[in-house]
Amino acid sequence: MNAFDGSGSSGQGEADGRRPWARFSSWLECVCVVAFDLELGQAIELVYPHHVKLTEKEKNSLCYLSFPDSYSGCIGDTQFSFRMRQSVGRRHSRPREVVYNRDAPAVLQSETSHFYGYVYFRQIKDVSVKRGYFQKSLVLVSRLPFVQLFYSMLHIIAPEFFDKSEPCLETVCNEIDQWPFLSAGLTFHLPLVGVVLQVRIPCQKDKAGSPVRAAVKENVLPTPTLLPSVHELDLFRCFQSVLIHLQMLWELTLLGEPVVVMAPSPTVSSETVLALISSISPLKFFCDFRPYFTIHDCEFREFTTRTQAPPNVILGVTNPFFIKTFHSWPHVLRLGDTKMTGHVPKQLKVKKVSKLKTLDTKPGVFTAYKSFLLKDKVLIKRMLKGIQRRRPSEVQSAILRRHFLELTQSFIIPLERYMASLMPLQRSVTPWKTPPQVRPFNQDEFMSMLEHGGPQLTSALRGDWTGLYRKFFKSPNFDGWYRQRHGEMTRKLECLHLEVICAADLLAWTRDKSEVEIVDLVLKLREKLMKARSQQLQVRDDILNTLDSLITSIMQSLSKDLQHVLNAQQDAHHVG
Repeated sequence: MNAFDGSGSSGQGEADGRRPWARFSSWLECVCVVAFDLELGQAIELVYPHHVKLTEKEKNSLCYLSFPDSYSGCIGDTQFSFRMRQSVGRRHSRPREVVYNRDAPAVLQSETSHFYGYVYFRQIKDVSVKRGYFQKSLVLVSRLPFVQLFYSMLHIIAPEFFDKSEPCLETVCNEIDQWPFLSAGLTFHLPLVGVVLQVRIPCQKDKAGSPVRAAVKENVLPTPTLLPSVHELDLFRCFQSVLIHLQMLWELTLLGEPVVVMAPSPTVSSETVLALISSISPLKFFCDFRPYFTIHDCEFREFTTRTQAPPNVILGVTNPFFIKTFHSWPHVLRLGDTKMTGHVPKQLKVKKVSKLKTLDTKPGVFTAYKSFLLKDKVLIKRMLKGIQRRRPSEVQSAILRRHFLELTQSFIIPLERYMASLMPLQRSVTPWKTPPQVRPFNQDEFMSMLEHGGPQLTSALRGDWTGLYRKFFKSPNFDGWYRQRHGEMTRKLECLHLEVICAADLLAWTRDKSEVEIVDLVLKLREKLMKARSQQLQVRDDILNTLDSLITSIMQSLSKDLQHVLNAQQDAHHVG
C-alpha cells in the first residue's frame, strides 16, 4: 500500500494538480536557508523550489527573523516561529485554498496576507569560521498555522540537511510535492526522509474540544509517527508562571489589546504569543500578532510610534532595547525561563508599567488592566495541585485547553444565538426576488437578552460580563467575527435561493416574457452558477447540474442570434 494512499486528495482541480509544484505549494510556500555572512550579516543562501520569488522586503524580513537576537545566547539547536507581512500584489488564493478555508476551522485557515516562518537554527563552535561559530537557519515558509506539524518536519529534516546540505533539501521538497493536496477533515500519511507522519487536519464539523483521533491504517510501512495535533502547543509550559493571571490574559487577548511578550529566547517568545492566540479558540484572533519580532522588522516604526495609540497587536520580543521602546504600551508580559522543574513555579506579580526598567530583568506582568471577570480559583488550585502531584504536562495542558474552550464558548454562545435570530426565515426566500438580507446587529438588543440568556447559563465565573461584551464590541476581534459570520449567513441565503430557483417552474414564467427579460434572467442565473462553481458557495452538485440544465432550456426559447451572442459571451468569459 502507498504510504500516503491519497486519503487527502480530491477529484477536483485536476488542471491545478498538473501545475509544477502544485502539491508542494498546498502545504508550503518555500524552504529557505539563511546563513551569517561576515560582510553582509544574515543572508539568504538558498530558496527552494528555485522558481519561488520573494520580494526584497520579504527577503530582508525573513533574514532577520530567522536568527535569534544576539541577547538570546542560543547555543546548539533552537526552534521557533515568526509571522511576517506579505508584499502587496501577491497572488490571490487558489481554488483549492478557497475550499480548504471554507471547510477548516477559522483558527486553522490559510493566511492571505502573511507568511509563517518555522525555524530550525543551529549555532555551534567551528574554528574554521572567522567568527568561531557556525550559524545557519533552515526555514519552512508557509501560509498555514500548523506549528506542531512543521516543527516535527524540521526535527526530521534539519539534522539531515546540516549533514548533507542542498541535495538533501531538493530530495525533501520533491518528496513533499508527492503528498496529497491539503484538505480539511481527512487523515494523511506523509512520508518524509524515511519517516511517515500521520496527521489529521481538523474541519469545521469537528466537535470543539473533543480529541481528534486519526484512523490507524494497516500495512503502512514504515509504521507511522502519530502527531496528536498539527497546531496545539504545550499550554502549561507556556503559562506555568502566570497561572494566577490566566483570566486577565484571556481577556486581553479576547479584546485585542496591545500586548508585548518579553522573553529570554525566541522559542519562549513565539510559543507564548501563539499560546495567547489559541486561548480564545474557537474564536479566531483577528488582530495582528508577531510571535517573534525584531528591531530590524519592516513594521518596527509602525508599531513603535509614540504619536498615536499602540496598535492592536501581540508582539513577542527578546531584545531588552524594547523595554524603552514599548514604555508607552499598556500591557507587557516579561517572562523568565520556562523550563519544567517539577516544583510550583513562582507566580509573576502584577506591576505598573512605569516600574518596567531596562536594567531590571525581573519577570512580571506590567499593566493597569482590571479584569471584568473574577479569577477561577478552582482552576488555579487544580493546576497548582497538579504540579505538586507531578501530573504530566500533557494532562495539565489538556485541563487548560478545556478551561479556555469552555470560557470562550460561554462568551460566544449568546452572540451566536443572537446572530441566528438575525437570519431571515426560509419561507421568505423566493425565486422571484433577490435573497433577503441578514438583519443588522443591534448591540442594545443583544444586551437586553443577556439577563435571561447570557454566559451565566454555562459558566460559573462571576463578574461584569456586560462590561466585557461592551468592550468586545469595540475590538477588531468582534468586527472580524461579525464579518465572518455575516458572510457565512449571506452565502447560506444564496444557497437557499439557488435551491428554490431550481424547484420553481421558470420555463412557465418565461412564456409571456419578452426576450430582453429572458436574456436578463439567463445572465443572472449564469452569474449565480459561476459564483457557486468558483467554490465560494457550498452547493450540492445536483443543484448545480439542475441549474445548468435550466439555463440551457430557457435559452432554447430565444432566437438563434441571441443564443449565439450569449454563448459567445460565455466562451469569452471562460477564456478570460
